[in-house]
Amino acid sequence: MARADRPALTPVTGDGPPSAESARRAVEALWRIESARIVGALARYTGDFALAEDVAQEAVAEALVGWARDGVPANPVGWLLTTARRRAVDAFRRRAARDARYAVLAGQLAEGTDGSSAGDLPWDPDRIDDDVLALMFVACHPVLSAEARLTLTLRVVGGLSSAEIARALLVPVPTVQARITRAKKTIAAAQVPFALPEPAQRRERLGAVLTVLYVIFTEGSTATSGDRLLRPDLAYEAIRLARTLAALLPAEPEVHGLLALCELTAARFPARVDADGAAVLLTDQDRRRWDRSAIRRGVAALARAVAPGRGLGPYGLQAAIAACHATAGSVEQTDWARVVLLYEALGRVAPSPVVELNRAVAVAMADGPLPALALVDQVAATGRLAGSYLLPSVRGELLARLGRHGEARTELESAARCCRNDRERAVLLRKVDALGG
Repeated sequence: MARADRPALTPVTGDGPPSAESARRAVEALWRIESARIVGALARYTGDFALAEDVAQEAVAEALVGWARDGVPANPVGWLLTTARRRAVDAFRRRAARDARYAVLAGQLAEGTDGSSAGDLPWDPDRIDDDVLALMFVACHPVLSAEARLTLTLRVVGGLSSAEIARALLVPVPTVQARITRAKKTIAAAQVPFALPEPAQRRERLGAVLTVLYVIFTEGSTATSGDRLLRPDLAYEAIRLARTLAALLPAEPEVHGLLALCELTAARFPARVDADGAAVLLTDQDRRRWDRSAIRRGVAALARAVAPGRGLGPYGLQAAIAACHATAGSVEQTDWARVVLLYEALGRVAPSPVVELNRAVAVAMADGPLPALALVDQVAATGRLAGSYLLPSVRGELLARLGRHGEARTELESAARCCRNDRERAVLLRKVDALGG
């Protein structure tokens, strides 16, 4: 998201000091929006990936106390950067072997503590060698395991907490914390430089980077938990990074495929929630509210993914499915037969139980609920979605369409118990109520 589109944080004013709660909300909002740029800027200044995140967290902790006492500063990002950089200087001061680097960093610090100087905003969001993109490639270095790359990038680039990452990846919180700690130690031990890698190395790490962008966007488009269906701050940051990546690697079809998927999915955001934030199902959405500019951008990106003639990859195929929805005049006018074929192709390229579940939904729209229910039961038999609300929610919907209301009610109630997002849970409970006793 362009910086101009981001919500501004205004200083707290009034007769007395702000509350600890208002300071906490201000810090959380700022961290959600700017954490990756803050850590990226600090990593560039210090050359130490692990130290950058550590001092950023120290600055956040200090802000929670200081802003509750003094109010939110006029330049909150600059305040955090200045505070974090001072903590970095303190750390280097304690390392006698790094006196020269300490002197350089100390000389860069602006006078005062409010972070109001122009030097405290060291990024240009339109620059190809974006600090955040460099941060992502560092976090996706091949010295790390696939799990560590994803976890670390979600932490330092996506700004997700350990609990949020654990829910997104379906692993325990201690596992996430251990992965982050090991990953930062590995990067430090391998002396991975903070910089965009050379072109050949970029392609080597591209798959991991795309996976991370996809997971960040997915969390933004349907939050795993909480009282909001959408987290547009995450979603639009993933889109911004995907655009930057597409400019950096214009010949990579899957980069354009992912960008197309994100644009076409985000185009429906304005109609996915009502004025109160409640979820609106696809069948009930006012398609006049869909973002036509985003649809055009998505279709154009999909065309670039198709152009090389090598066939679509997993992200391109998902984008093609999203295009079927985005360009249809209504649910009834959607080319469901094509959607089924695209899901079949996706299942061969990137097999997963979620893909099969989505294929079953498309089959239900194209051929009716009975053949779709057979597909869902096949997924259930594998046990791979045990504990997920997705399987019972789809099965309950199909059973309701078949008139098997008692079974449908049981499935939907089970789905509601498993669902951690309040808005999605409310939709499931409305469906339960609609079935009656």
